[in-house]
Amino acid sequence: MTTLPPQPPPPSAPSEPHQARDVAESFGADAARYDRARPGYPAALIERILAESPGSDMVDVGCGTGIAARQLAAAGCRVLGVEVDPRMAELARQAGIEVEVSAFEEWDTAGRRFDAVIAAQAWHWVEPVSGAAKAAQALRPGGLLAVFWNVFQLPPDLAEAIVAVYRRVLPDTPFFRRAVPSLEAYAPIFAKTGDGIRQAGGFGEPTQWSFEWQRSYTRDEWLDQVPTFGGHSRIAPEARRELLAGIGEAVDTAGGSFLMQYTTVAVTSTRNNGG
Repeated sequence: MTTLPPQPPPPSAPSEPHQARDVAESFGADAARYDRARPGYPAALIERILAESPGSDMVDVGCGTGIAARQLAAAGCRVLGVEVDPRMAELARQAGIEVEVSAFEEWDTAGRRFDAVIAAQAWHWVEPVSGAAKAAQALRPGGLLAVFWNVFQLPPDLAEAIVAVYRRVLPDTPFFRRAVPSLEAYAPIFAKTGDGIRQAGGFGEPTQWSFEWQRSYTRDEWLDQVPTFGGHSRIAPEARRELLAGIGEAVDTAGGSFLMQYTTVAVTSTRNNGG
């Protein structure tokens, strides 16, 4: 769901992302923007999922508007989305994805088994142990669990300028306390995901896949995406306007566009044959 790096929560907020249900369920506030502005996933990742999965029946956890699900469907998969926000689910359905509205931990598999369970930018909103246990329940023996995130890294000078805007406009919020999102910032999420898989049982040892890619953004394209980041929908309108204006000025100073470096990291494991 979110592409922001993990941030320290405010003192009154839950300490774990999956406990912050209000944030997890906020992305549908502007579902059309989310679908329009959020990037997809590298073709190499989709190909690897297809190669490692024993078949083409898949569940997309926290499918949102169906960005990853559409890529998998285009590759020939039959994809069922599970999405907690009915507004996001409705957009996915309009794009041809079948969706059941539920938190994944509470989702009823109804005895169904699938070849793969995937989650694109969403697994940190799922309780890691019960989520992995539900995935084990939903997978056929030999089935694949693959949960992944796009980790973006702004050009260093632009990153510093944008951090300065956040600090000026939103000095009391945790957004962008780190100048440049990095794999190191995401490492705790990857580790918790692997630990959850181990604790749930039913899986082999988790592994990581990594895919590097790039995407160019214009000023307007980036400003369209910023409001879709976790928690941004709750920023007061006046502050959000000031924030976007400041970020726009930073991109203009950088030349009006920039090249974003992405690393897509997947944490994966295979369902034991004894399941």
